[in-house]
Amino acid sequence: MSVARKRRAFRRGHAAELKCLWHLRLSGWRVLARRFRVPSGEIDLIARRGRVLAAIEVKARDSLAAAVESISPRQRRRITRALDHFLAQRPDLARLDIRFDVMVVTPRRWPRRIADAWRSESGSS
Repeated sequence: MSVARKRRAFRRGHAAELKCLWHLRLSGWRVLARRFRVPSGEIDLIARRGRVLAAIEVKARDSLAAAVESISPRQRRRITRALDHFLAQRPDLARLDIRFDVMVVTPRRWPRRIADAWRSESGSS
């Protein structure tokens, strides 16, 4: 992949995260973290609404199917580990209902959220 292509993908991803962040806020979610990173993983957005805490992976793709297929089991494990680190820093949130969501940004459409897209294999869910 060329440097210019990587830059475009990076900008597209950040623009998608920003769209999703505002979509969540307008839907009553409180965004607690954006681009939360630890050595073992990364979470695009962490948001809370009521008793639900969601770790949200944002995907900018040409189709919903392509976005869902792009999340590998390895990436899911990395997101789960990152959420474990987040909850260790914020034990006040550990009793909430934990969920892993995917938000998909496709051309000329509002972001779509797939709630509870997968279940954790560890204790986070």
